[in-house]
Amino acid sequence: MTFLSDLTCSKTGGSFPASQPQNLSPAGAPLLARYDLAKARHELTRETIAKGPSSMWRYAPLLPVADARNVVSLGEGNTPILFAQRLGARLGASNLLIKDEGVNPTGSFKARGMTCAVSMAKELGVKKLAAPSAGNAGGALAAYAAAAGMEAHIFMPRDVPEANYIECKMYGAHVTLVDGLISDCGRIVAERKATEGWFEVSTLKEPYRIEGKKTMGLELAEQLGWRLPDAIFYPTGGGVGIIGMWKAFHELEQLGWIDAKRPKMIVVQSTGCAPIVKAFEQGKEASEFWNDASTLASGLRVPKALGDFLVLQAVRESGGTCIAVSDEHILRAGRLIAETEGIFAAPEGAACIAALEPLLANGFLKGSDEIVIWNTGTGLKYLDNWQTQFPYQHAAAERQGGMILPR
Repeated sequence: MTFLSDLTCSKTGGSFPASQPQNLSPAGAPLLARYDLAKARHELTRETIAKGPSSMWRYAPLLPVADARNVVSLGEGNTPILFAQRLGARLGASNLLIKDEGVNPTGSFKARGMTCAVSMAKELGVKKLAAPSAGNAGGALAAYAAAAGMEAHIFMPRDVPEANYIECKMYGAHVTLVDGLISDCGRIVAERKATEGWFEVSTLKEPYRIEGKKTMGLELAEQLGWRLPDAIFYPTGGGVGIIGMWKAFHELEQLGWIDAKRPKMIVVQSTGCAPIVKAFEQGKEASEFWNDASTLASGLRVPKALGDFLVLQAVRESGGTCIAVSDEHILRAGRLIAETEGIFAAPEGAACIAALEPLLANGFLKGSDEIVIWNTGTGLKYLDNWQTQFPYQHAAAERQGGMILPR
């Protein structure tokens, strides 16, 4: 089922076996799955892929699971790529596409990473999983762990969107709310995992969530007829999506399925938490911890990403850039995409819309460029954020003819 060969350290290049559970390398760096692409090039074709299931598991040969019986799937992937004609006309982009990950199981792109991580954990005999989460990753972990019959232990900031907390509890996960940021939640997992017998599936602290996220790049190329766009806007907290897509593009070229053209990879963060943007602007190879991180886009509130050096590498190699937008602009952009395209985006996806306009205005992008915006989740999970736009009085309010009367 797989052409997986081994795991390699993202800093030293050292090789490690994929036959046992692995977290970080001895150098403290993420491990990346490596495949026998020379063999795959002779045995695997695009036509074979096209005959696969209508989910991200159509790319199973380029994913790590060896035994199909270990795949824990809820039908993730194969998300639509939509031509945003009306929104593009408003912003001055004639070839604007939106990849809508909000239709995934659990309502976000996190389903891709967790189906792969949980499937590999099952294959390797793991029984208990733990992770910090700003929201959607926790929901996805809880769902896939439930489907696999595993324990899930999730640590979330206390101000996480209510929908994310309830979702995790509904799936039967053990949830702890923490007074702090996702970095504080991560510290607790690291401190307790050995004594509790948990296997940590934090962002980039195990090698397989990135492989699930990689399918976004594989899927995009296939949906565009095995070619890539001019630019990709990606909301970046931990940045695994960018790292995964960049890895996917390299593997596809090695297979001979695409050429050497790459899109400009554009990191989008919030002005309230923009460590990768700051590092990019200062010409640094890695970011510094962002103090007092604050933004309504909870997925972007990551003060220090473990894989920041890989994100920055992809951005620079692609000729891309990094940009931060304010919460005010995120809210405005979220309403704009909903009104023009009928897509209720997560704040993180709306941030990409907010970032597009200035990059068109300053000439970094042309209005005729083929641009893909990544909406990473459904706005329905962020009603507490969007309610600021439309305050709603509940049952206590007087009603007449279905309308709520102001007091």
